[in-house]
Amino acid sequence: MSAYLLKRLLQIIPTLLGITFITFLIIQLAPGNPAALKLQMASQGQMGDSALSQQIIEQTKKLYGLDKPLPVQYLLWVKRVFTFDFGTSYKDHRRVWDKIAERLPITLQLNVISIFLVYLIAIPCGIYSATHSGSFSDRLLTLLFFFLYSLPSFWVAVLLIMLLGGGDFWDVFPVYGISSIGAETWSFSAWILDRLWHLVLPILCLTYGGLAYLSRLTRADMLEVIREDYIRTARAKGLSERVVIFKHAFRNALLPIVTLLAFLLPSMFGGSVIIESIFSIPGMGQLGFEAVLSRDYPVIMAITTLSAFLTLVGLLLSDILYATLDPRIKLE
Repeated sequence: MSAYLLKRLLQIIPTLLGITFITFLIIQLAPGNPAALKLQMASQGQMGDSALSQQIIEQTKKLYGLDKPLPVQYLLWVKRVFTFDFGTSYKDHRRVWDKIAERLPITLQLNVISIFLVYLIAIPCGIYSATHSGSFSDRLLTLLFFFLYSLPSFWVAVLLIMLLGGGDFWDVFPVYGISSIGAETWSFSAWILDRLWHLVLPILCLTYGGLAYLSRLTRADMLEVIREDYIRTARAKGLSERVVIFKHAFRNALLPIVTLLAFLLPSMFGGSVIIESIFSIPGMGQLGFEAVLSRDYPVIMAITTLSAFLTLVGLLLSDILYATLDPRIKLE
């Protein structure tokens, strides 16, 4: 097992370099560049002397290091990354790490709560549906979850704002930001309640889709497992139904569900562009979207690199959990 883990850890390095190199090329080949964009924003659309404009663009490229050949730019970037330095933002000249550290806690608050609720509700519902397959409650849950899974998150967000955010009906929940003005001066308990009140609608929009998908996945995996011969053998030995379901069936049904864990880490880090934009939440999703619009290459590369690294770590953790749940995998 230790040799396998060492091999997988060593594989992360070339895989990560390959992902970052492809991302770097895609960014550089995209139309437009930060120098021309900053000149356009500075001139506010007014066309001046073309020679002077070109001179300003060249000076800006030199300032950002964009005048060097692409391989040199990439190698310089890799050198900085190995020292945990993602550079400074082209947009506001702040350190990229500072911008990420400012946005990441907000995104983690959203996604950790959302993922916790998804697993807390979906897995029991999936087990219940599988053990009561064909019943009225199973059909009702199936209909409900398929209905939820088909709803686009942006449409649900707008609908919730109209219904519960003071749009056309009730003004129950706030729909802008994550805290009220001046909340930082309140007591800790009042601040927590205010933050949770602001997060109700965004978390609801982030949760229902994953809840529906994971519940159906759990049901399908459980149905496949409880029809196996060893489950019938466990029942024939006189074991209680609770022991059969949770100790024998559910443990083996966890293998496909564990695969989803590989994407939990990057999803917690990446945030949701749509939901954060609709509710004006300054999280990682909004940061990445703004970086793409402003051609902020250091921020784009930092978010992509961290997301790729967390995905690879998540895959490694999934493999470790596979071996923990199924001894046959560990033996192989």
